[in-house]
Amino acid sequence: MSARRSGALGGRAAVVGIGATDFGKDSGRSELALAAEAVRAALADAGLGPGDVDGMVTFTMDTSPEITVAQAAGIGELSFFSRVHYGGGAACATVLQAALAVASGLAEVVVCYRAFNERSGRRFGAGVARREPSAEGVALGWALPFGLLTPASWVAMAARRYLHVHGLTPEVFGHVAVTARRHAARNPAAYFHGRPITLADHAASRPIAEPLRLLDCCQETDGGQALVVTSLDRARALPHPPAVVVAAAQGAGRGQEQMTGFYRGEVARLPEAGVVARQLWGSSGLRPADIDAAILYDHFTPYVLMQLEEFGFCAPGGAGAFVAAGALPLNTHGGQLGEAYLHGMNGVAEAVRLLRGSSSNQVAGVRHVLVTAGTGVPTSGLILGADG
Repeated sequence: MSARRSGALGGRAAVVGIGATDFGKDSGRSELALAAEAVRAALADAGLGPGDVDGMVTFTMDTSPEITVAQAAGIGELSFFSRVHYGGGAACATVLQAALAVASGLAEVVVCYRAFNERSGRRFGAGVARREPSAEGVALGWALPFGLLTPASWVAMAARRYLHVHGLTPEVFGHVAVTARRHAARNPAAYFHGRPITLADHAASRPIAEPLRLLDCCQETDGGQALVVTSLDRARALPHPPAVVVAAAQGAGRGQEQMTGFYRGEVARLPEAGVVARQLWGSSGLRPADIDAAILYDHFTPYVLMQLEEFGFCAPGGAGAFVAAGALPLNTHGGQLGEAYLHGMNGVAEAVRLLRGSSSNQVAGVRHVLVTAGTGVPTSGLILGADG
């Protein structure tokens, strides 16, 4: 049923505008100001104005409500507004919900946005803060008392298991880190602009949570990113070639938790990514060989390898060699490891640039780009394609 729903959506909406603030470590601005700046930039890029917008989608974790961002950006009446849960897992789902609204006629132009001061404000890597009692808190209660207090420590459990199961060394994670920083080095917007790294740099970076090192971990970033979604018919009259929503999906695995799913079977896999993969391939009729570039959510290097395997680009345990060989253009903006950590929204923007032909690391002849959202949590994914 889910595949049929996604298939009915495919080709009916497109991303037509992308806009971002500067990415930094101390913005000096409120998260609302960042959101409004990104929204205005995305609308200008789309050749649209605030008066054209009638829908908005963001993350439940975003501190700036849709109506407040609308006021700050000069947007008027809204006929659709929505939020998606599960942190970075929401990134592609914001576009999915926007496309659904457009395809169903609930809205004509929908803005998706995410803005935060993740470095100068609330730092996710600083550990779990005191929480009000909740079902999610109960799940974390099985891990926190044993010292698993940060996202890095949670992912380290899966990373250690992955290396053990496949008889590998941490160098396989280094291939992801090196690839991301190589692309970031050529991207003027990236934190690692002009600063490529080597496998030796990766191996020498300080330990964070064994087997993860500093260069296995994403940036902590202040900034905002926005996207504009409208119908494909309307998109064709706008300034840039549309990035068509070929397929979109959300997915949660059996026994899903939020980055602490250590009791649901094999720890060295990402079942939620498999749920998304089956829907995307099934509804689009495409296969891994049809994908010209991939923007995979990279808050930590091991989960990039596991995603490649879940999506069928290579056999289990083979993703490190796959990345090392450059078999698929991967995270051409530098990813969240090298460009900025914007909960995956900057990855969707990079997919749009690849289809427009304007990436800092442009790939020739791009027709289809796979984009994924946060892993280890309920997640989402997109296949964006060229028009025609």
